Amino acid sequence: MSPSRAEPVVVVGAGVGGLCLAIRLASAGVPVEVFEKEPAVGGKLRRVEVGGAGVDGGPTVLTMRWAFDELFRATGAPLEAYVELAPLPVLARHYWPDGSSLDLYADREKSAAAIAAFAGAREAEGYRAFCEHARRIFEAVEGPFLRSALPGVKDLFSLRGLGTAAQALRIDATRSMWKAIGSFYRDARLRALFGRFATYVGSSPLRAPATLNVIAAVELAGVWAVRGGMYALAEALLARAGELGVRVHAGAAVDEIVLGPGGRAAGVRLAGGGVVAARAVASNGDGADLVRLVPGAPRGRLAGAAAERSLSALVLTGRARAEGAALAHHTVFFPSNYEDEFRTLFDAGRVPAEPTVYLCAQDRGPFGPGPGAGGGGGERLLVLINAPPDGDRPGAYPPEETDAWVAKILTRLRGAGLELTPTALALTTPRDFERLSPSSGGALYGPASHGMTAAFSRPASRTAVPGLYAVGGSVHPGAGVPMAALSSAICARAMADDLGLTVPSLAGATSGGTSTASATAGAMR
Repeated sequence: MSPSRAEPVVVVGAGVGGLCLAIRLASAGVPVEVFEKEPAVGGKLRRVEVGGAGVDGGPTVLTMRWAFDELFRATGAPLEAYVELAPLPVLARHYWPDGSSLDLYADREKSAAAIAAFAGAREAEGYRAFCEHARRIFEAVEGPFLRSALPGVKDLFSLRGLGTAAQALRIDATRSMWKAIGSFYRDARLRALFGRFATYVGSSPLRAPATLNVIAAVELAGVWAVRGGMYALAEALLARAGELGVRVHAGAAVDEIVLGPGGRAAGVRLAGGGVVAARAVASNGDGADLVRLVPGAPRGRLAGAAAERSLSALVLTGRARAEGAALAHHTVFFPSNYEDEFRTLFDAGRVPAEPTVYLCAQDRGPFGPGPGAGGGGGERLLVLINAPPDGDRPGAYPPEETDAWVAKILTRLRGAGLELTPTALALTTPRDFERLSPSSGGALYGPASHGMTAAFSRPASRTAVPGLYAVGGSVHPGAGVPMAALSSAICARAMADDLGLTVPSLAGATSGGTSTASATAGAMR
């Protein structure tokens, strides 16, 4: 029995991937209904209200802005009409326990000069070589992988320009990130700095394939601040979706994806008991949650059910007065032994005693208003430390431990030279992230990207259940806000093929390996 063309496509979850998919489908005249269990859209791209201030509580920086430029342009409107972006000249400031610090810049040669002053001329040359290495990886994988349906391991040697096993070494898939980074840098501080890119996909640089050094290439190609904070991007997506006729139902949880004749996805059952019939269904939740949402399908047919989880986090959001270490918009405080952090997280399953701390000073950037704007209430801050994805463990992170976790994080910062005096703070734990993204354990990035074949093992947009699709950061091509946008193009293309639709897609890659827009590429922290 074929699905009715009069029925809508239903999207479960109004995260970035779900909203982008809805926009693509609606721009082609397809009726779309989006059901979001939370009272606001955005998914992990969220705003936390603390002490009367709205603070970004999820991703805090945008790269790969071209993914959104292309989305809006393909659906008939420029991105600039909905959100204002500005490039960040300083990508991030970094501190180490020995008191040293280093800024990385959008200007590569300025970064090289800073590294030369920080660690010597040889390390600066290593940085230049590393940048070229990462750029070559990006050129090899952008079109055939980032913009395309999930390839198999057999396709590893047929990516553009990779006709032989020797050429396949260009994407550096056979060694770990940590080993590859060590071939460019002798200085342990720089190895930690560039190894940290693995955490952008919730993984360990000790286990992630060196192909993921591509993340460095996209960040070094451009980082963008958003006026009003990153949540303004979610608001822009919601506005564009509304203009195109998408019906978004916030505060409307889906309890079940209903299967019809032939085991085909035929609609959704809402928490209130009603059933909405659908031409097709797309899930924007964690891939592992499909096991809960589709009880009638065998577990083995559902993507992400048994994958190793990526990292979770403990996140402080709120207002505080900051004294001591000078903060940039993005600041990182490294521990004395970076390798031990990942052994503790992934081998022992514990929060490290001396974790890396990432801090976003939201008021310090091209859109201000500056650190003093909050007056006695302090500036808006997000503070994050990595944690294991154990938010579904019985008794994990009980409310009575909140004050102790806050104290531990503030003490860690004090030891790193930064004194925060909070006026209002909220703590989000892996347990909270599990509630926000069920069946994930609080993992923020879908499956962990460990091992040579990790990139080829992520769930695809097509599931094994007819009429059921997956979109977002937990599926191909990977984690992060722009990658979720790319997944929407791939998912829309799959739906178009299966349902006989014509939907706008991302621009194809050029014969040189990158699209025109990729000259300003980047990724999501």
